[in-house]
Amino acid sequence: MTDITIATHNGNFHADDVFSVAALKCVIPSFKLVRTRDLEVIAQADIVLDVGGEYDPEAGRFDHHQRGGAGERENGIPYSSFGLIWQKYGLEICGGNEEVAKSVDSGLVSTIDAVDCGHVEGVAQGISLSQTISMFNPTWQEDSHYDVCFDEAVAFASRVLARFIASANGGISAKVIVAEAIEKAEDPRVIVLEQYTPWKRTVHALSEEALYVVYPSDSGQWRIQTVPAELGSFEDRKSLPTPWAGLSNKALQDVTGIDDAMFCHNGLFIAGAESFESTMKMAAMALQA
Repeated sequence: MTDITIATHNGNFHADDVFSVAALKCVIPSFKLVRTRDLEVIAQADIVLDVGGEYDPEAGRFDHHQRGGAGERENGIPYSSFGLIWQKYGLEICGGNEEVAKSVDSGLVSTIDAVDCGHVEGVAQGISLSQTISMFNPTWQEDSHYDVCFDEAVAFASRVLARFIASANGGISAKVIVAEAIEKAEDPRVIVLEQYTPWKRTVHALSEEALYVVYPSDSGQWRIQTVPAELGSFEDRKSLPTPWAGLSNKALQDVTGIDDAMFCHNGLFIAGAESFESTMKMAAMALQA
C-alpha cells in the first residue's frame, strides 16, 4: 500500500495530464491516482497536476490554468502540466543526464505543452501525438469509463516516453563515436564507422569535407552512403556514380569490377558490398567519378 496520492482532473483527458502521470511513474513506481475536481480531495493529495489552479513545485502543485499561467520557455512555448513535471523530475527520469533531459524536452515535452496551451506556431500539422492521446477518450457511442481509458492512455504514453528517452540517449552517445571517426578518417571525404550509429547531424556539424560514410549493415555486409547537402535534403554533396544506378549483383559487379558488389540504389545515395575492402573500393571509385 502506498502513501503517495496524485490527483488530476476527471473526465476528458489530454496528452499533458496523461504524460505527466506517465513521467511520475518513472520516479514514483507506486502511488494512488485520484481523478477528481473535488477541491477538498485535491487539497489532501501529495502531488496535484493539471488542476487546482496552483503552481508550486516544492509543494507538489503543477497546474498551469491559473491567471498568468505557469511561465514559458525562452522560445515562447508556455508550460503545461507535463512541462512543469518535466522541469522538476526530467533530469532524474533521464538518470542525471542533462543533455538527454533537454533533448526529450525539445522533442517531446515542449510540443505537447505547445498543443495543450494553443501555441501552434512551429508545431507540425497532421495527426499529432496529442491528438493520438485524445483518441483514447471514449466516444459518445462507447460505454467506457474515462478512468479506464485514462489508464490505457498512460500505459501508451509510458512506452512512448521510454522510447523518446532511449532515442535521445542513443543519439547523444552516437555523437562521440561519429566525432572520433571524423577525427581518425584517413581521407576526410570518407568517414568509416566500425558500427552503425546515427551520423548525419554530427557529420554536418563537424565536417564540411565528408562526402561518404561507410558502415557495417545489420546483416554483416557493408554500406556506403552519401552525405546529404543539408539535413533532411534529398540532394547529396556528391552522388554515387551514375552508371551504378539501380544495378545489383552481377550487373553491378560487371560495371564496377568488384566481384562482391551487391547493389546501388536508383537514387545513387546508398550502395553496398559483401566486404569492407570492396566497399572502400566503391568509395574510391565514387571520389574519382
